[in-house]
Amino acid sequence: MTRRLWLVLLSAVLLGGCSSLYYNTMEKLGYEKRDILVDRVENARDSQNDAQETFRSSLERFQSVVDTPDTELKDRYAEISDAYEDSNSSAEDVRDRIDKVEDVAEALFDEWEDELGEYESDSLRRSSEQQLDETRTQYSQLISRMHDAEERMDPVLEAFQDQVLYLKHNLNAQAIGSLENELVGIRQDVDALIRNMEQSIEESEAFIRRFREGG
Repeated sequence: MTRRLWLVLLSAVLLGGCSSLYYNTMEKLGYEKRDILVDRVENARDSQNDAQETFRSSLERFQSVVDTPDTELKDRYAEISDAYEDSNSSAEDVRDRIDKVEDVAEALFDEWEDELGEYESDSLRRSSEQQLDETRTQYSQLISRMHDAEERMDPVLEAFQDQVLYLKHNLNAQAIGSLENELVGIRQDVDALIRNMEQSIEESEAFIRRFREGG
């Protein structure tokens, strides 16, 4: 790869918002939009896998705070505060990965549709158009699942944050005891979030297989 091409790629990355320049540069390097889309779907899938583990771990940390009344209150607060921050960071990563999937998918479908008009063969054009429609349908299911999982994160994060704030301003034994009741609802939200993420991950796997098998 030439030094000039590396500089062009670096400029595209630094520009950030200029997606078309980035995609054009990547195509010069041999990476088509479909390749980038599959990579980003894989990244989104991996971030949701990581988020599942983070939310599970955070819930366990919250539970351990409630189950150990002899622990110093300030230490308890630090523990659940860290758990909330970890969960929030993981959620932000999931949201960012989903945004990147949507960005490249939009560019890919726009290019695909534009190029339908370049066919001389009616039969090939119809075949490509059918593939486009089928891929769009599967992508629509995928991104819907991703957003469902994304939305499920919010009530869990809000509940975690409420507990952190409550304990912060009520550092006493009674405050710790009152948090135990809240954990029941949080556990249900985390379970629902994980089930939703598992469905989204399954959709991601199916989408990736479709592209790797040649669309």
